[in-house]
Amino acid sequence: MKILVTIKRTPHRDARMRVAADGKSLETGDIAFEINPFDEIAVEEALRIKEAGKAQEVVAVTVGLEVAREQLLAALAMGADRGILVNSGGAAEKQELDSLQIAKTLSAVIQSEQPGLVIMGKLATDDENWQIAPMVAELLGWPQATFASKLELSEDGKTAQVTREVDAGLEEVELTLPALVTVDLRINEPRYASLPGIMKAKRKPLDVIEIEDLGGLADLGGIGQSCVRTVSYRALPAKEKGILVDSAAALAAALKERKLV
Repeated sequence: MKILVTIKRTPHRDARMRVAADGKSLETGDIAFEINPFDEIAVEEALRIKEAGKAQEVVAVTVGLEVAREQLLAALAMGADRGILVNSGGAAEKQELDSLQIAKTLSAVIQSEQPGLVIMGKLATDDENWQIAPMVAELLGWPQATFASKLELSEDGKTAQVTREVDAGLEEVELTLPALVTVDLRINEPRYASLPGIMKAKRKPLDVIEIEDLGGLADLGGIGQSCVRTVSYRALPAKEKGILVDSAAALAAALKERKLV
């Protein structure tokens, strides 16, 4: 079985984002980037399935600019066998790709690769829109399970048992493969890339596909026009400086003065 894992280049989880002077973009010149943390968990889960002997290949895929090669190399260093970068540079110059456009692009790659299982992070930490995975499953007509905290494949490789985290607790579902699963935090702890893994990553296959040349997009009606555009960014208001009080009575008085009690 082949497992395909999608990854996204996102600002480092500890990065402090700043709005540019024009208010229409973010300052990213001095920001470090990483694999979206939930996608890193997805890579780890795919590797564990392979190490258990239930998959033969793990392919990492991303849609983005050439700089996203760095995150693909990180996934290869963890242990993925092959990487695919769908270069959106040409399209990005004309428009900002929205969730549906990215979902169509990923669906075209999946149609070409024909994996038995697609694993994605439950969301990306930069925009948190939760949309792309369900869109991909719908476009492919595949069963899906989101927010997985446990994933097990059957011995014959025909089904997957998934434990989902839902509001009421846990839900057990069974999917007929091929299927799409998004993973949550508690499913595993991602490994660190070893030095030998980092050295091997440079020699592993990493294919670059121009988004305009992705044939499967024709079957999906093409990438289409973006339905979403970013109008502006606005920083959160600065927090007011706190005050110190020396007694419970003073605290109660301060809260009453501010009409908080």
